[in-house]
Amino acid sequence: MKRALLALWLAACATPAFAQEKTFDLKISHWVPASHPLQKSLEDWGAAVEKASGGTIKYHVYPAQQLGKAFDHYDMARDGIADVTYVNPGYQPGRFPIIGAGELPFLMSDAKGGSMGLDAWYRKYAGKEMKDVKFCLAFIHAPSSFHSRTKKIVVPDDIKGMKIRPADATIANFVTLLGGTNVQSSAPEVRDVIERGVADAVTFPWGSLVLFGIDKVTKFQMDAPLYVTTFVLVMNKDKYNAMSDRQKKAVDDNCNTEAAGRIGEPWGKFEDAGLGKVKAEAGQEVYSLTPEQTVLWKKAAEPLVKTWADNVRKTSADPDAALSELRASLAKYNALTP
Repeated sequence: MKRALLALWLAACATPAFAQEKTFDLKISHWVPASHPLQKSLEDWGAAVEKASGGTIKYHVYPAQQLGKAFDHYDMARDGIADVTYVNPGYQPGRFPIIGAGELPFLMSDAKGGSMGLDAWYRKYAGKEMKDVKFCLAFIHAPSSFHSRTKKIVVPDDIKGMKIRPADATIANFVTLLGGTNVQSSAPEVRDVIERGVADAVTFPWGSLVLFGIDKVTKFQMDAPLYVTTFVLVMNKDKYNAMSDRQKKAVDDNCNTEAAGRIGEPWGKFEDAGLGKVKAEAGQEVYSLTPEQTVLWKKAAEPLVKTWADNVRKTSADPDAALSELRASLAKYNALTP
């Protein structure tokens, strides 16, 4: 009997700590279609967390605005409507000024390296700028440009008088600077606003142009690495704080710069592949910029740096140092535009 009791006691002592842990089921929310490469990336992210947690953190991915509108995803994580959300900080102009550096034109050249460079740089600032949530990681899509229904956009002056749906706050400022009018809409609404003539053109990446059917309502497609959009994954703080140390580590080990690259790379490849698809479509005019035209665009974009810097100073951060650090981080990951 004593031996049996001793054996039971030893077995209890040998039971893994995670057997005593609470099980969590993470609601991961995004606002693009389930056919978008982000769906699989988030499923892979959830699976990696589940494995690292010994199966005590489960997950379910909710695509296509099932839990809330695209514009609301930061607040959804803050308020616990979802546990992990996909956020475009540029959807809320002025709220997240520091990360807006990643939106500056002609800055990044590659989705994977750009994602890693952006993420490694932004970690210094995320705790303050996104203090309502647990910051997980930052990433970008492939460099992209203008797609128009009404006319070919070649030089900055062509924007004057046009109605443009911008990808983010910085591009919105750019459109205003060039004499255009901004039309606000989330990505899933873009085709409709162009088809109805509410907008004349959009800034959008190539693969998503096809995925959202925007290629069916645009004809003039600029092939130039004008801009990228910054994105983040953020997590509800209360959910994270309720986890054990081991579970937190499972999350943290998948909220890092390497993980940012794992999300950015397949999305970048998806967007790049879209260029060939659009070129193969009948009736499309896909065109590149000449070196002289590119110089005009870069010159026109220079005031955006000052606007970004002025907004960053309001946060007590040093914009000159921040932009220098970002450029160095992008160079480290071979993603800085020459």
